[in-house]
Amino acid sequence: MRRREFTILVGGAVTSWPFAIASQQLKVPTIGVLAVASPGSERFWRLFQADLRELGYIEGQSVRFEFRSDQQVGRLPALAAELVGLKVDIIVTWFTPAALAAKQATREIPIVIALAGNPVETGLVESLARPGGNVTGMAAVSSELAGKNIQLIRELLPSAHRIVALANAPDPFSKPFVEQIRRAGATTGLTIDPIMIKSAEELDSAFSAMEKERPDAVIVQPSLPTKYVAELALRQRIPTVSPLRGIVDEGGLMSYGIDEADAYRRAAIFVDKILKGAKPADLPVEQPTRFELVINLKTAKALGLTIPQSLLARADEVIE
Repeated sequence: MRRREFTILVGGAVTSWPFAIASQQLKVPTIGVLAVASPGSERFWRLFQADLRELGYIEGQSVRFEFRSDQQVGRLPALAAELVGLKVDIIVTWFTPAALAAKQATREIPIVIALAGNPVETGLVESLARPGGNVTGMAAVSSELAGKNIQLIRELLPSAHRIVALANAPDPFSKPFVEQIRRAGATTGLTIDPIMIKSAEELDSAFSAMEKERPDAVIVQPSLPTKYVAELALRQRIPTVSPLRGIVDEGGLMSYGIDEADAYRRAAIFVDKILKGAKPADLPVEQPTRFELVINLKTAKALGLTIPQSLLARADEVIE
């Protein structure tokens, strides 16, 4: 080989190194998102993406997303396995069934729970302070919220004596959800009747049964198809209450629960920390510190209810 040709080859190799290094540095992380499909999941997805943008994660530029969801929680494990097969860098989950499906699918990929019932009770983490493993994120303060929703029903309907707890049976958090409502009902003298819904097809028969023995109100587990629940309840003129505001946006009466926007913002911060090198096991699970009361006045009028001024004054948002 001639000296001149050798020099050109070496020079070409040297000049190509910076491009190879730059290519490695420009690797865009992929965030897998797994959610229980419901109207509330759309709000989560919109707010969560906005929070990540504020942290500098722009879709198609500095981050990629793989979004998977299904209303049937039994299908979530297959979707979680699909995300693992795509080798995403992190999985963000919305609601307990999605978080459990992700944890069952991988012990290596970091998982951030954007919202879930008590993650210790459901086995997602060892403890809030020391989660261990590959899962961390935001927990829900479920027992306190159940008690507060019962108090609000009592304030709205002083003569109420029977409440239905409408629970999503395939959701592992359904049993704690019902138990918390039962405990709260016992302290206020209310009878709590749980109805476990195994599939969305059972909602019609559940509400048909309520025609015979009408409850004073229904507390709805948020992982159910809340829009359809709100429609059925309004048709039968039964007030609906839930720990998340999604049902109120869809025509339910009232919700008292965590400030979702704040919770999703905190979840985005978890993602940011992990993508920058933090380990989930070293990041304590956080509990919400901000809560909101939302009332749908349009629904109240349709039900023939007058919302006490004391409740309206405390509401963070009134839908008219």
